[in-house]
Amino acid sequence: MKSIHIEKDNDNIVHLILDNPNASANVMDRDFTDSLHEVVQQLEGGDFAGIILRSAKKTFFAGGDLKGLYAAKIEDAQAFFDECQQLKTDLRWLETQGKPVVAAINGVALGGGWELALACHHRIAIEDRAVKIGLPEVTLGLLPGGGGCVRMPRLLGMQDSLPYLLEGRQVGPQQAAEAGLVHQLAKDADELLAHARAFILANQGEEMLQPWDQPGYRMPGGDAKNPKNAQLLAIAPAMLTQKTKGVFPAPEAILAVVVEGSQVDFDTATRIESRYFVELACGQVAKNMIGTFWFGLNAIKAGQSLPDEARTVKADPVKKVGILGAGMMGAGIAYACAMKGVEVVLKDVSREAAEKGKAYAEKSLQKRLERGRTSEQHMAEILDRIHPTDSADDLKGCELVIEAVFEDRELKAQVTREAEDHLADAAIFASNTSTLPITGLAKASARPRNFIGLHFFSPADKMPLVEIICGEQTGDETLARAFAFVLQIGKTPIVVNDSRGFFTSRVFGCFTNEGIAMLGEGVTPATIENAAALAGFPVGPLAVSDEVSLTLMGRIRQQTIADLEREGKTPPSHPADKVIDHMLELGRAGKAAGKGFYSYPEGGAKHLWPGLADEYPQGEQPPFEDVKERLLFAMAVETLRCYEENVLRSVRDANIGSIFGIGFPPWTGGALQYINQYGPQEFCRRAEELAEHYGDRFAPPALLREMAQSGNKLTDE
Repeated sequence: MKSIHIEKDNDNIVHLILDNPNASANVMDRDFTDSLHEVVQQLEGGDFAGIILRSAKKTFFAGGDLKGLYAAKIEDAQAFFDECQQLKTDLRWLETQGKPVVAAINGVALGGGWELALACHHRIAIEDRAVKIGLPEVTLGLLPGGGGCVRMPRLLGMQDSLPYLLEGRQVGPQQAAEAGLVHQLAKDADELLAHARAFILANQGEEMLQPWDQPGYRMPGGDAKNPKNAQLLAIAPAMLTQKTKGVFPAPEAILAVVVEGSQVDFDTATRIESRYFVELACGQVAKNMIGTFWFGLNAIKAGQSLPDEARTVKADPVKKVGILGAGMMGAGIAYACAMKGVEVVLKDVSREAAEKGKAYAEKSLQKRLERGRTSEQHMAEILDRIHPTDSADDLKGCELVIEAVFEDRELKAQVTREAEDHLADAAIFASNTSTLPITGLAKASARPRNFIGLHFFSPADKMPLVEIICGEQTGDETLARAFAFVLQIGKTPIVVNDSRGFFTSRVFGCFTNEGIAMLGEGVTPATIENAAALAGFPVGPLAVSDEVSLTLMGRIRQQTIADLEREGKTPPSHPADKVIDHMLELGRAGKAAGKGFYSYPEGGAKHLWPGLADEYPQGEQPPFEDVKERLLFAMAVETLRCYEENVLRSVRDANIGSIFGIGFPPWTGGALQYINQYGPQEFCRRAEELAEHYGDRFAPPALLREMAQSGNKLTDE
C-alpha cells in the first residue's frame, strides 16, 4: 500500500498511518483511494480492538487531488462516479464495521481530510493554531464529494452545517470542539495518541455506531420537511441566487444535496452527492477556479512570476518601512505592514496629518477588539509599530520607502528626492502610483535600479493584491526584494512591465468607461448595474466609479493628455469622457462628494440618482446579453492587449490580477481564462460583432486572430 501503512500495537489496536510518498501532505489521490480499499479488504473480518487514523506528515490530510479533479472530463463521468462511490463504500465500512475508529488530527484536516475524519466515531485534535478544520471545496467551484454534504447535516443539522458547506468556513480546534465537530482536544502528539488509544480501550467489545446509524436517530433540527427548515428552504434558493447571481453552480448544488439527502437513507444520499460532485468537477467553472485559485496562485507564491536572475536573490524580511503620505492609501498600507510585525514610519506634511493616518489603524483595530478578533495587548503592539512624523529625517534605517501621495508627477518627484537623502544606498524606493509610468518617475531618483512600483489597491489593508511594476532600469535584486516584501505582509504579488496605467488601472478603466459610455448611449442605469451583477462583477461600473471619484478619473485623463502631448502623441478618447465631464459640471463627483451616479442620503441606503433619466434619456435598449458582454469583453480584450504588448509577463498574473485587483468575475478564472473558456474562435467572432455595433475598442488584437486560426489557448506552459 503506497499511502497508508498498517501497524498493530500491543493492545491489538490497528494504526492506519497516512503517509503520501509523492508529496509533503496527504491528499485524496488514486494512490490513497487504492490504499484505503486494500486496507478495508485486509481488515475486513480481522481481529482487532479498534482503528486509529493518524498522519506521518505535519498535517493530518490536506484535501482532494486537485490535479485529478482538474483533469476530469465529461466523457469519463461514469468512471469518475464509480470511483467516488468506491471511496464512499470504503469510508462507510470504517464507520459500520462495529469497532471504534478514531481520527487523531495533528494538523490541517480540510476537504477530503475532514471527510475522512467524519467517517470516524471519535475525533481528537491537537490544540494548536496550525490545526484547521473545514470543507473549502466551494471556493474552488466544487462540493465536498467524499460524504461531507451527507455527514455534516446529520452531525450538526441542516442549518448549522450550511456555513461550512456553502461558505467554506474553516475553524480551529477550540471552535471545532465547541461546535461538536471534534470530541476531544490534546495538548501535543503524545497526548493525542494516548487519548485515541484510551477511547478504543474503553469501548472495545461494544458495537460502535455513528449517531446517524443508531436506532431512532433524527437529524438535529429535523430534515427538509420540518416546518422550521421548510420555511427557510422556501426562500433559501432566492437568497442563494442573490449572492451567486446564478454564475456559481457549486453553492446551488450543495444546497440541493443537503435538501435531497436529508429526505432519503444514507446510501442514497451519498449517491446523490456523487452525481452532483461529478457534474461540478467536469464543468468549466470548477476548471476555471481550480486553475487560477489553486495552481495559478500557488505558482505565483512560489515565485514563478520572477525572472531566473531574481529567483536566486536572497531577500531578507523588511524590518522597517517608510510610508510617504498618510491619506487613505498610505494609512492602509501602514496598517497592513504593522499587522505583520513591520515597523512603520508614517510621514506627512504635518504631524497632525500623520497622526490622522495612524488613527485609521486604531479605528480598525478597535472594531476587531469589539468583535473578539484581537486583544488589547495585541492592539497596543500593532499601534506601537506605527510612528507618525513630519520629518524626513525619521526615514533613516528604513529598508523600503513607499510613496503614496497624490497622482502628481512633480509632487512624487519632490518626495522621492527628499526621502532618498536619508536612506542607505541599498534601500528600495517604491511608488504606489496607479497610472504614471515608473520609468518616468524614476528620473527623480538618484538610484533608478532601486526604484520600483508597488501598486496597492484601496482599502490597502483589506485588498489582497499588489501590482509590482518594473521600470526600464529596475534591478533584479530590487524586484526580488519587493516581491518578498509583498508576500511578507500577506499580499499576493503580480509582476508587470512598465506602461501607462500598467495592467490593472488600464483594464479597470475599460470596465468603468464601458458602463459610463452605455449610460451616455441611453441604456438605463439599472440595466447597466444589474448586468454587471449578473455577469459576476462584485460592484457595478457606475457604483465603483462613484467610489473611485469622477474627479480622480478626470484628473488622471488630464495627466495622460498632458504627458502624451509632450511626447507628440494623440491622446485617446472614449465615449465615457463626455459623460464624466458633464457629471463634474453638475457637481456630482462621486461618493466622497455625497453625490454622483448614485445619491447618498444621510442615514439611508444609496440609490441611483433619479436625475440620470433626465440627463441621459432612455433610448432603444440593446440586448441584455450585449450589456453583460460589453463589460466582460472590454476588460478581456484590453488584458489580451497588455499580454500582447508584454506589459503582462504571464497568463497566471493576468488572471489573478484581474480577479484580486479589479473585480473580474471569479467564476471565469480571470480575464485571459475567460477567453480560453469562451473558445478563441468564438470569442474572436463575438469581439468582431461587438466592435461592429459599439466601437473599435472591441476589435480583436492580432494575437486573438492568431489564436482563432490555430485554436491555441493562452497558457504559461
